Amino acid sequence: MFGAIIRFFDRMVQRFLPDAFIFAIILTLIVFVLGIFMTDSSTVDMVNYWGVGFWDLLAFTMQMALIVITGYILASSKIMANLMSRLALLAHTPGQAIVLVTLVASIACLINYGFGLVIGALFAKHVVKQVPTVDYRILVASAYSGFLVWHGGFSASIPLTIATDNHFLFDTIGSIPVTQTLLSPYNLFIVITLVATLPIVNYLSSRAIKEKTIIDPAFLNLDKNSEEAATEEKANTPAEKMENSQVLSLLIGILGLAFIVYHFASNGFDLNINIVNFIMLFLGILFHRTPRRFLKSVTDGVKNAGGVIIQFPFYAGIMGMMVESGLSAQIAEWFVHFSTEATFPLLTFISAGIINFFVPSGGGQWAVQGPIMIPAAIELGADTAKVAMAVAWGDAWTNMIQPFWALPALAIAGLKVRDIMGFCLVILFWAFIPISIGFIFF
Repeated sequence: MFGAIIRFFDRMVQRFLPDAFIFAIILTLIVFVLGIFMTDSSTVDMVNYWGVGFWDLLAFTMQMALIVITGYILASSKIMANLMSRLALLAHTPGQAIVLVTLVASIACLINYGFGLVIGALFAKHVVKQVPTVDYRILVASAYSGFLVWHGGFSASIPLTIATDNHFLFDTIGSIPVTQTLLSPYNLFIVITLVATLPIVNYLSSRAIKEKTIIDPAFLNLDKNSEEAATEEKANTPAEKMENSQVLSLLIGILGLAFIVYHFASNGFDLNINIVNFIMLFLGILFHRTPRRFLKSVTDGVKNAGGVIIQFPFYAGIMGMMVESGLSAQIAEWFVHFSTEATFPLLTFISAGIINFFVPSGGGQWAVQGPIMIPAAIELGADTAKVAMAVAWGDAWTNMIQPFWALPALAIAGLKVRDIMGFCLVILFWAFIPISIGFIFF
C-alpha cells in the first residue's frame, strides 16, 4: 500500500507539476484574482501591491544566492570534497545512504537552516558517488526533508524573535523565553519524533521506486577545480603571479577567520545566515589556496544561482499582494472563528501552513499572523507560546511542497522541483501526525 502511494504521488508530480518558475507565476495569478474578489482591493490596487512588493526581498535574495554560490565554492575545494567523501563512506547500501543523508541534513538544519540546506544537498552529491545504486532523486529529497525541523531548532526565527525584549508584540505578550517554546515538551516531542522517523519514511520511499534515476558521472565531479589546478599555466607576469599567489589568499582568509572568531566571542552562538555565508566564503578562499582557483570556482557556482535570483522577486510580489490586500489576514481570521482554547494551536498550525504557500518566510509570516493570532489566543485563553510555535511549525511544514526554499538545494543538487516533490508530499502527510499530536496532547 505504502509503495503504491509513493509511486502514485511521484507519477502525478512528474506529470503535472511545472517548473518552479511556472509555479511562482501561477501563484502570482491566483493571489491576484483572490485579492480582487475576496478583499476590497481593486485591480489597480493589486497591481500596485505586486509591483511595490516585487523588490522587497532583494537582500534576502542575495543571501540565498550566496548560499548556493559559497556552498558550491566550499564543496568544490579538495579539502571539503575529501571530508564529505570520508563521511559518505559510512553508507554501503542505498538504504544506509538514505538514512545517513536524512540524519545529517536534519541535524544540520536544527543547528542552522541555511547551513542545513547547503550541507544536505552537498552531502547527497558525495554519498551518491559512494553508493551509485541509490536513487539520486530520493537522496536529494531526503536531504531536503531535513529542512522540515528547522523552525524547531537553534535558528528558529519566531521563537528567537519573541524571546527578545524589543519585538513588535512585546507590549502584548512580553518576552517569552525559549524554555517555553524550543525547549517545551511539545516541541521536543515533535523534533525528536521527526528526526527519528524521517529516515524511516525516506527509506520506505526508496524501496517503493522501481526505476533508479541515472546521474551523469561528470556532474558529480566535485573536485574538478583541484584537478584542473595541476594543469594551470605557469605565471609569468606580475599580474599572473598575484592571481596565483597563495600568500594573498592566506592573508585575506586569516582576516576573515579573525572576524568569525570575534563574532562568536561577542555574540555567542549566533549562527545567522550572514555569518554562515561569511564562513563558507572565507573557508572557500583558504581551501582553494589561490585567487585564480577560487575565482574559477565562483564562475562555475554562479551558474547554479539563476533560479533563486529570478524567482524570489516574484514571491516578494506575492507576499506584497497577500499582506497589503489583507488576504493573509482574512485566511488567519477565518480559522480563529472556528477555534476553541484546546483547538486553537492546531488550527493556527494549519492556517500557517496554508499562508506559507504565499508568504514563504518565517519572519514575514510572523509579521502577518502574529498580530492576529496572539490577541485571539489571549481572548480564548490559549497558550501564547504554543500558538507562536504553531505558526513556526506551520511555516516549516508546507515548505515540503513549496519550491521557495527548495530552490537553493535543488540548484546545488542539479535537479528540478518535480524530481523531489512527490517524495516530499509523503513527508508532508506524515509530519502532520506528530506535529498535531504535539499541539493537542502536550
